[in-house]
Amino acid sequence: MVNVEEKLQLVPTRPGVYLMKDAAGRVIYVGKAASLRSRVRQYFQESGHAESPRIRHLMSKIADFDVVACESVVEALILEINLIKRHRPFYNIRMADDKAFPYVKITNEAFPKILMTRRVVRDGGKYFGPYPYHEPKLVRRTIRTIRKLFKLRSCKIEITRDLPRPCLDYFIGQCTAPCVAWGATAEQYAEQVRQAAMFLEGRQVSLLDELRVEMHRAADATEFERAAQLRDQISAMEAIYEKQRTASVGLEDRDVAAVAQAGDLACVQVLFIRAGRLQGQEHFILEGTRGLPAGQILAEFMKQYYQDAPGVPREVVLADPVEDADTIAQWLSGRRGSKVDLVVPQRGERRRLVEMAAENAGLFLAQERARVAGLEGAGIKELQDVLALENPPFRIEAYDVSNFQAGETVGSLVVFEGGRPYKRGYRRFKMKWTEGPNDYAMLQEMLRRRFAMARDEQEKLDRDEPVPPKWSVMPDLILIDGGRGQLNAAREVLFEYNVYIPAVGLAKREELLVTVEHPEPIALPRDSHALRLLQRVRDEAHRFANAYHQKLRERRIVFSVLDEIAGIGEKRKRDLIRHFGSVRHIRQASVEQIAEVVGPKTAQRVADYLRDHPDSRYKDAAVRA
Repeated sequence: MVNVEEKLQLVPTRPGVYLMKDAAGRVIYVGKAASLRSRVRQYFQESGHAESPRIRHLMSKIADFDVVACESVVEALILEINLIKRHRPFYNIRMADDKAFPYVKITNEAFPKILMTRRVVRDGGKYFGPYPYHEPKLVRRTIRTIRKLFKLRSCKIEITRDLPRPCLDYFIGQCTAPCVAWGATAEQYAEQVRQAAMFLEGRQVSLLDELRVEMHRAADATEFERAAQLRDQISAMEAIYEKQRTASVGLEDRDVAAVAQAGDLACVQVLFIRAGRLQGQEHFILEGTRGLPAGQILAEFMKQYYQDAPGVPREVVLADPVEDADTIAQWLSGRRGSKVDLVVPQRGERRRLVEMAAENAGLFLAQERARVAGLEGAGIKELQDVLALENPPFRIEAYDVSNFQAGETVGSLVVFEGGRPYKRGYRRFKMKWTEGPNDYAMLQEMLRRRFAMARDEQEKLDRDEPVPPKWSVMPDLILIDGGRGQLNAAREVLFEYNVYIPAVGLAKREELLVTVEHPEPIALPRDSHALRLLQRVRDEAHRFANAYHQKLRERRIVFSVLDEIAGIGEKRKRDLIRHFGSVRHIRQASVEQIAEVVGPKTAQRVADYLRDHPDSRYKDAAVRA
């Protein structure tokens, strides 16, 4: 039996962290204090925190506690953050989604490469972001832009400069070929990397000035080819810079944060402003916020978010004053290496940005609560756990093939977003290249056409053409109606198009989940939310494919006979069917009746053809009778 009174006598007066535990020994709350003794004692007295219902409820659950003394309040803050992340105590505010945001990374090696990552580690690489969570295509688009402008490599080979020839990237102007002896030297490549980092940091003005000086220097030295390359690079950068110049006049590097709260959930919206331009925005869902003031929620969010963020801006603009503002500012300054200010604006441009963040936070929180209220949210979360996905599969695309005897062969693509059908994303495919009933080949044709159109659309978007994004929106998960064979066929196409999207198959009879990582199919419980979600998506794809197949079959039956009559085009076919209702009724009509629709000459031709080509279905029935 723990003697709490004796332990309280031994608690030091130094700064530190305390961990409250329940009767089962679980950590239920982690806090920090400038004086551990005075803070911890408050939890075992009738005063202090007792006016808070949340703290009263916590006090009723405390059976034991531990303390860790620290040298300073800032050190205690860092330890508190790490312990909350490790234990995820019920009474602490917690990041609910624990998102892995996409970043652009320039690796730390002799010839750095540029790539997208969702994992920030302290490995000496340079990270730029974060970018919107559900839109990694923006990161890939940024990487393509950087490669066009600064020609950084993205390959995974070790650079030894002894390859006989460069790859295709060099010949299409995407790389300076440091892998061959005559390619870019280490010094030249390092300059490319430096310029790319300046661009990603938002320092386009300084970079453009440097490039203009270099262009004039090359022209003066009669290096006209080099000067022309620099001129084209400057023109491309200026075009991009002009499109980005919107934003917040007079602002530099800042994050703007505001919170909306409802019940036990809260949403923090953050606007990322770099070099005076709004670079992006993202939302974060937090749990365990019931009854807490906005300032405390923002303080807890900042501690958890900036612990893993690759960089800290010069200023953090907040909608509400936060607890321990001085300590948090001191900690952030240490992480940045220079002074960081926490600002709560009352008017002006910063206040406008705070209000915009607050409005967006409220809108997203309302959407999130509506989504979580249904079974869809549980199915998505369970599916993420079953498949060990980095992120929840918000957008799921399912593919199915409908192939009946001697009929039209068609395929369907259906889209679910947030666990619900997104019918604007549905697509139908009539097979063009596949002959015969080959399910694998038909599935591959669908996927090839889908990703080819996505590539073409993305290229148009990269050229800033006014194209509404349809095919370029990539899924978080691909569901194939079938087993291991169909899944392997789909993965071949994904490999061809260099698309890294998780794919699974759902076998029909026993409803087994087929994955790449597991050699044996996974049998989910029949009441599993994840299985029910996959079944709904699969069945919708099957229904959509069958509906299209039936439509084409009916159209072929109706129009196939009329297609053979000379002088009967689409318009006259429609007019005849609309007037008589069916080909059978046209056969029964007189030439004069048909002439009322298509004229006497064509009517005679129709009547003669239908007389010479009787319907085999009715002819066979008459013979049997």
